[in-house]
Amino acid sequence: MIEIDGASLSLEQIEKVADGAEVTLTPAAIPRINRARKFVEDIISRGQVVYGINTGFGALSDVTIPADKLRELQLNLVRSHSCGVGEPLTERVVRAMMLLRANVLAKGYSGCRAIVIETLLKMLNARVHPVIPSRGSVGASGDLAPLAHLASVAIGEGEAIYMGESMAGGDAMKWAGIEALTLEAKEGLALLNGTQAMCAVGSLALLAAERLVSSADIAGAMTLEALKGTPVAFDYKIQAVRPHPGQVKSARRLRELIEGSEIRESHRDSATDPRVQDAYALRCMPQVHGAVRDALTHARRILEIEINSATDNPLVFPDSNEVLSGGNFHGEPIALALDYAAIAVADLGTISERRVERLVNPDLSGLPAFLALDPGMNSGMMIAQIVAASLIAENNVLAHPASVANLPTSANKEDHVSMGMTSALKFAQVVANSERILAIELMCAAQGLEFLKPLRPGPQLQEVYDRVRQIVPALERDTPLAGYIEALVPLLGEIGRK
Repeated sequence: MIEIDGASLSLEQIEKVADGAEVTLTPAAIPRINRARKFVEDIISRGQVVYGINTGFGALSDVTIPADKLRELQLNLVRSHSCGVGEPLTERVVRAMMLLRANVLAKGYSGCRAIVIETLLKMLNARVHPVIPSRGSVGASGDLAPLAHLASVAIGEGEAIYMGESMAGGDAMKWAGIEALTLEAKEGLALLNGTQAMCAVGSLALLAAERLVSSADIAGAMTLEALKGTPVAFDYKIQAVRPHPGQVKSARRLRELIEGSEIRESHRDSATDPRVQDAYALRCMPQVHGAVRDALTHARRILEIEINSATDNPLVFPDSNEVLSGGNFHGEPIALALDYAAIAVADLGTISERRVERLVNPDLSGLPAFLALDPGMNSGMMIAQIVAASLIAENNVLAHPASVANLPTSANKEDHVSMGMTSALKFAQVVANSERILAIELMCAAQGLEFLKPLRPGPQLQEVYDRVRQIVPALERDTPLAGYIEALVPLLGEIGRK
């Protein structure tokens, strides 16, 4: 059970909830939630006009709404903003979104009732998952359209998945035994304003990317072994005079992975191995993998702040008797960070593909052409490298930043937008593509080791090799490789956790 308080949620907890963990609201959050709600109700009872409470929204903020129309206003807001398009977000992302929205409201600056948060948590725990189209957010005023689709199920409308079946949101709530919300003043806006869609997509992709860069060290070390490369470039003294944290960590892991290698010992003597240094794709693994690590560390820091921040508008500060309009919903911090992360992970795929090329190219590897036992009769891993190249081409397009694209909206009231959701979706696809590139490298590196037997790599790499062989047999003749590549992706995630 994950307990939320609006201030201490971690990325790892997000992933646990995405994978099915249940959630509860800490009792300590209730007093501050109630205090902010009472302040909103006092504003309404006084007849004071305050944006977001009793006015229109966005460019319609100068329209005052009478008290007897405030419930209708909230309902209209959710309905009008439920206009996303495209394929739905995955169940994992939807669960992460629901958690993040509940966590923001739990901070107590949104002015909603505690029942709003509790309803979201009941939906999570009962596995009532709103169907949320993936496209439609420009990431300013937050992820309005995606969050509106989330809210629509909470009020008994929209579409949901419950017990594995798609149905009307109201039916899903009824079958789950959850009473649909009747939104009061400010609560529709409290549910819709914020960066929770981009943060949900980005957080889950970031965790996968962190595991992938760890797996890249393993795949790269296995390739180095298969190519009889030298680990001299990983010496700690080299890293000490350029001590970027990620570089130091990757070099240390590469040294550990090669340790105890019979293959390394077989060519340690310079008399039998005339090579002085390897190509960059091998020699510069600490520098490239390490730079990716550091980029992801930056993205993690941004997301850890964002997932525990108040990101709707206006914000309610009962202690100072203020309701303040600002721009915490603007997704620029996340958009920039995820654009940067996408560039980094795309380059992780690029260097991996270059190592694959060195494995399959007999002019570079010293191994049979395309790692085939009978080249010519068999094409071996030839097309696997081509697949990796095609994924690189897609990543090159996706690595173009979305955060620099500005298209004003809402009658020019929202005249600068972040495109943060686009950054998040691109990043997630780059991670997925790069996972497959690294899977191809792992498959090819394991095949390369077949030609060096009976020599064995370091014990840690031997263990990974054995796990690869549980999924992909040694290639003796041509066989379809697509299923093997996909099956290796989960293994990358597992070995990347260590």
